Amino acid sequence: MKQLRAISSTSSISRSDAKGKIRNIMAVSVDMKALLESGAHFGHKTSRWHPKMAQYIHSKRQGGHIINLEKTAEALEEALPQITKIVAGGKKVLFVGTKKQLKDITKAAAESVNMPYVTVRWVGGILTNVDTVNRQIKKLKDLERRMTSGELEARYSKLEVQRYQEEIDTLNERYGGVKDMNEQPAAVIVVDAAHDKNAIKEAKTLGIPVFAVCDTNVDPTEIEYVIPANDDAIKSVQLILDYFVAAVKEGEAKKEK
Repeated sequence: MKQLRAISSTSSISRSDAKGKIRNIMAVSVDMKALLESGAHFGHKTSRWHPKMAQYIHSKRQGGHIINLEKTAEALEEALPQITKIVAGGKKVLFVGTKKQLKDITKAAAESVNMPYVTVRWVGGILTNVDTVNRQIKKLKDLERRMTSGELEARYSKLEVQRYQEEIDTLNERYGGVKDMNEQPAAVIVVDAAHDKNAIKEAKTLGIPVFAVCDTNVDPTEIEYVIPANDDAIKSVQLILDYFVAAVKEGEAKKEK
């Protein structure tokens, strides 16, 4: 990915903060310039802001809020080692991004590290109603098996087989990204906190930590790891996803050791 050039996968390094102090950070280093170039600092119009995001706002410009990218970098530096730790412990993280312009990059990020994802529509109960969801996934896998083996084609007409394929496609659209998720995820990464608030709500109910990109219109109260950033610009979200992917890969490497 183009933005990965801004990511370092070397061992622990040091970085100067705004006050000139040197502090150790994780192996994946956050590049402030890359955040700026991606447009991560552009928030929503001031009329759409949420007051609880005030601590992450730098200033106003042309009727919109400007996000403080120092806060964004600090948030990532706190969040990424937690993702690495979770993955190193053998756990899964669930990627969620159902906004139209973000679903493809979210799916690609999750698939690149073999993690579960939801990118088409958050079906209520994916986390909190496991029995019902598991029944649907079992049905999907059974239909796929029968389709692949030729059983459906041998037993039914072309029209009926087509209908079965349509059912498979519908089930895959809803559950395809989580059909191999055999246990509850240890964390949920959400690329648009406002759009996928139902995912956050379910994770909160189960005590699963949420790592979420929060634009200036979001209430961050229920989110453990707030990543203040533009959630509309594809470049901004792509860069943040790249950081999370790098953190997952670092965790996988540590797990293998």
